[in-house]
Amino acid sequence: MRRTDPERDPRDDRDPAPRGESSGPAHGGDTPAPVARGEGDGSADRRDGQGPAHRRDGQGPVRRREDHGPVRYGPPLPDDGLPVLPELSAVLAAAAGRADAQPVGGAPALLEAACGYWTRRGLPCVPDRIAAGPGAPALLLAITAALAGEGADILVPRPCAAWWAPYARLLGRSVFHVPTPAESGGVPDPYALLETVRRVRAEGGDPRLLVLSVADDPTATVAPPELLHETVEAATAEGLHLVSDETWRDTLHAPHETVLLSPAEMWPDEVTVVTDLAGALLPAGWPAAVARFPATPAGRRLHARVLDVLTALGARLAVPVAAAACYALDEPPPVTERREATVRLHARVAAAAHSAVVAAGALARPPQAGRHLYADLAPLREPLAARGVGDAQDLEDLLTARLGMPAPGGHRFGDDLGALRVRLATGPLLGGTDEERTESLASPAPLELPHVRDALVSLMSAMSAFDDLRDDAQRWEPPR
Repeated sequence: MRRTDPERDPRDDRDPAPRGESSGPAHGGDTPAPVARGEGDGSADRRDGQGPAHRRDGQGPVRRREDHGPVRYGPPLPDDGLPVLPELSAVLAAAAGRADAQPVGGAPALLEAACGYWTRRGLPCVPDRIAAGPGAPALLLAITAALAGEGADILVPRPCAAWWAPYARLLGRSVFHVPTPAESGGVPDPYALLETVRRVRAEGGDPRLLVLSVADDPTATVAPPELLHETVEAATAEGLHLVSDETWRDTLHAPHETVLLSPAEMWPDEVTVVTDLAGALLPAGWPAAVARFPATPAGRRLHARVLDVLTALGARLAVPVAAAACYALDEPPPVTERREATVRLHARVAAAAHSAVVAAGALARPPQAGRHLYADLAPLREPLAARGVGDAQDLEDLLTARLGMPAPGGHRFGDDLGALRVRLATGPLLGGTDEERTESLASPAPLELPHVRDALVSLMSAMSAFDDLRDDAQRWEPPR
């Protein structure tokens, strides 16, 4: 059977069931796919035939497909919007004069610090089962290359972090999105997962790897332990290896009320854990991440193959960044105090932003983790259509212009292009200067600060402008 393309341009195929979901054909092929409208997969070769355009963020030329939406655009992790912790800056500056190179996979001190970090979270490990790299994308690329050989297929939830699928496609692997349940994102529905695996294999595919996240980007939700258990049990029964992206595990908005379990606690022999330190420990501009491999012979072989790939890529941490990562992973009081204060601040702002979005008539799950929320503007489709918004790329363009901050559409995260979904970050709502952002962090009542209130009112105004009939939205004020 000839394998078809799993990532077809939505404009060329209006089948209501997205490819890779249990309700439609499951498997696709190895022919490079056209990029979906506005969707970037990070690859260097695009056959769109369009001339160069420029990013809104000023980061240089991009190529456009049909001049609608930048192709080479991957929304970054939502950063905390705050000045760098002075103690971290001091550690990095002290190491800036060193001329030696960090070994591929990380120096012993960094690996020991990573072991301590995971052991404190109930995931004991040893340094020879740890690898460090310049950001989680580099580690996921290496893990995918090591685990999923030629012809292998990758499964991810729908929606998922924007950077997961592009690295699989960069390696020529097919990617299949599996639906998530209504209550949370990041972890596929177990029955949909089993159906997808069955269909992929029926069409000659070879699913080998499932990437998931218990604390999720983009939905900002935390998967219930019972759902996670069922999904992990189903995946391991089908012979899949799991990669658990735990970048956001330390950003729970209500840590004493929310139960977060790692898949590695349930099936330690079948799960590799990846954590990008930009989630809660380092600034996003200092790329560093660590991976924890199973303590089995297969885990040892996977670790070795990942180091081979990182070596081939020259993917090693800069020495100053490695020093800062080592300090942060040890979690001294300045780091933990800043992290806890940052999480409290973003939890309050995210709750207020959620209130604004819902008051405007949109749908959104209450955010439980991270520095973002995921809104569905389907109830506003008619007034949005009157403003020329017909899909997620149109919505991204409109909201980015109205809000003056990135508002990536749901298609960036694997959702349908036609669905009017968008991820909104809370970092830009903390203020326009370092002084304002520092004041937001230190304030016992950040929502009452003028610059935060103004930002939330602007968000509300931008959203409520889509539906002039909602008087309650017009009267909305940020919660105190």
